[in-house]
Amino acid sequence: MKALFQVLSQDERAAVHERTLHVLSTVGMRVDTSEGRRILANAGAQVDEGTRVVRFPPALVEESLRLAPRQFSLGARRPDWTLPLNAGESTLVMDGEGTMVLDRTTGEPRPSTQDDWLQATRLIDAIDDIGVYWAMVEGAVAGPTQADWVDYNIEVTRAFSKHIQDSFAEPALAPWVLDVLSIVFGGRDEVRRRHPYSFLVTPVSPLVIEKGCTESWLALRGWDIPVAVMVMPMMGSTAPGSLLATTLLANCETLGVLCLIQAAEPGTPFVYAPVSAAMEPRSGRFAGCAALGALSAAGTEMARFYGLPAMGSGCGSDQFVPDVQAGYEKALDALVGDLAWPDLMVGPGGLGGSMIISLEQTVIDVEIFRMCRKAHDGIAVEDDRWLVDVLAAVGPGGSFIGEPSTRANLRSGEWFLPGLGTHSSQHAWLAAGRPELLEEARSRVDDFLARHTALPLPDEVERELARLRKQAG
Repeated sequence: MKALFQVLSQDERAAVHERTLHVLSTVGMRVDTSEGRRILANAGAQVDEGTRVVRFPPALVEESLRLAPRQFSLGARRPDWTLPLNAGESTLVMDGEGTMVLDRTTGEPRPSTQDDWLQATRLIDAIDDIGVYWAMVEGAVAGPTQADWVDYNIEVTRAFSKHIQDSFAEPALAPWVLDVLSIVFGGRDEVRRRHPYSFLVTPVSPLVIEKGCTESWLALRGWDIPVAVMVMPMMGSTAPGSLLATTLLANCETLGVLCLIQAAEPGTPFVYAPVSAAMEPRSGRFAGCAALGALSAAGTEMARFYGLPAMGSGCGSDQFVPDVQAGYEKALDALVGDLAWPDLMVGPGGLGGSMIISLEQTVIDVEIFRMCRKAHDGIAVEDDRWLVDVLAAVGPGGSFIGEPSTRANLRSGEWFLPGLGTHSSQHAWLAAGRPELLEEARSRVDDFLARHTALPLPDEVERELARLRKQAG
């Protein structure tokens, strides 16, 4: 028996879909890319070039849903790593694009640097629970030139050996990404087969398909690059003031982009990836607290309604430092989102409404995810789990500590064994000097960074990348 969290019934999901068809066909979306409008017009959409508003006939939406693959895998450079989507598995995606980092020496927030980005990338490469890369801080790219962009993409593949998900808003940069992928993975056919790289498209709420990232993905066509559409409606500001209406808006925006993606390149692998949120009503800022985790669960449920792979969001907090508030907000937010069981869960490492990245918090959040995964596992009901014979043998008043079944199941995963924090006696805790969780997490980060070595690129790949770097100037 798996433990699942349900927000919307099957009938309620169908109602969201019916209202989505109505909104897309009558209100439509503003499409800021002329190429996108041309593609949609050719697919049967109604395009108003004066307002740039595109209306999507229900038949176009349904055909786009039919074209999207239900199952595919995300690949990686690491030989033993692959993630089949829609197959019951789940992995973490690092929270992305924080403007600040929490300095590990001073404990104070400060602007991010490229070195912060590299440390964070090396850390998540070392933590297998985080299977997908996203640039965590704005300091990822050192400068504005195409050579800087090539350097960044080369360094990502050096430092991170699992799946890379990224985004950029300049279509002219696309050929350089494809060149790096081709060199590292052995050509276009291998990139198409293995899906080691996916692209993040981020529409602007409400109901705008923006130009930059959309045209950048269009420039990647022909390589079967999976697309994750991360809509971010915020209840009360960029979405109407109700949870249900925010869910509806997220679905409209996701399916609108799906229509463009499938019209541009039918059969493109597609991930339904909303990050729906709410405005903090006292300040107007993004609310990162746990009470709205149901929005993530609703997004995962709509993805499953369509049979599409899902990315959820969770582990959010309004707090700016790792403390008790961050702990309970993140744990509750993660539990609600994870029990809907998306294929991908974005969020570890973020504080202050995802504006601050903390490496110590990343380690803590991974432990939260492990606990959520154990909760999702529920209770196994195989015949050998009843242990009625053991109960009969021990009888009233006995102890099961020495039973072989206790030892066997302890080793097989029946128990959750924490990997972080205090779980010994008070005497042992006092004898150890009253260790604190944040200190332990900081020590764990230092240990990962000191001991982990990324999977090296072959020498011939490094030579080809050096030639490409020289070509970029």
